[in-house]
Amino acid sequence: MPKVKERDKSCDHLFASGHTACPGCGQSMAVRLVLRAAGRNVIVVNSTGCLEIFSSKFGESSWEVPYIHSLFENIAAVASGVESVLRATGRLDEVRVIAMSGDGSAADIGFGAISGMMERGHDVLYVCYDNEAYMNTGIQRSGCTPYYARTTTSPPGKVSQGNPRPKKDLPQIILAHGVPYVATASVGYINDLDKKVKRALSIRGPKYIQVHVPCPLGWGSDSSRTIDIARLAVNSGLFPLYEVDSGELNVRKIPKKVPVEEYLQLQVRFRHLFGSDGAREEVEQIQRVADENIEKYGLMSK
Repeated sequence: MPKVKERDKSCDHLFASGHTACPGCGQSMAVRLVLRAAGRNVIVVNSTGCLEIFSSKFGESSWEVPYIHSLFENIAAVASGVESVLRATGRLDEVRVIAMSGDGSAADIGFGAISGMMERGHDVLYVCYDNEAYMNTGIQRSGCTPYYARTTTSPPGKVSQGNPRPKKDLPQIILAHGVPYVATASVGYINDLDKKVKRALSIRGPKYIQVHVPCPLGWGSDSSRTIDIARLAVNSGLFPLYEVDSGELNVRKIPKKVPVEEYLQLQVRFRHLFGSDGAREEVEQIQRVADENIEKYGLMSK
């Protein structure tokens, strides 16, 4: 019998405990998993946001790898500079660069810098932790906020039933830059996330992974059910898991389709859709979004 290679346990705690993330924070779980997959020889560039606040307060740090904090709008530019220095000094084979941000920075404030980084071809992995709003600054709507979610800037009322705009398809926008690797992942599926991070870092050039990370505070969900909710998003079709590797699409199939209501009803941000009056048309529209994702990516086995 061939000998099984042991996993390098020294990489298990590259994002140390003791940070001040909320209980059940999907982002803090995902960061630990990404670093475990990436290993020690990385430099992380992180934008302003929840992750920066709860992991690097003055005099404290949860980062066991080199870490640089910069602004909402420019971490892709900073990561590009770090990569350029490593390339110029001949160290790019030894150290990989990972840019990390929330969806507000990636989809909105910092997208111009990301586009430039992708266009120039920098050897950087950009990881977007998608919790679907600006959670750190007061739960405002972002470009990745889905239909009819309640945020402080898209409150439900007489005019609308929450956010009136569709979730921005950021992975497809990144793909339009002709980059070699783009993927979506979820904190609910650890092995899938692990494989995608390792695959991305094995490829030269710009890479992008968008990780769906439930936020109990912003979503109004039970902090003990973060993983359950993440999996429901995937298995309803609202957050499809796929990768495009050198132009080839690979998807994670859904074993059994889940109605979107099972996902929505676990979150206060969608509670107004299920009140006494109800919002049947809005729920049906969300279901159509999920069904279109299933059809588009071929998520169901024939």
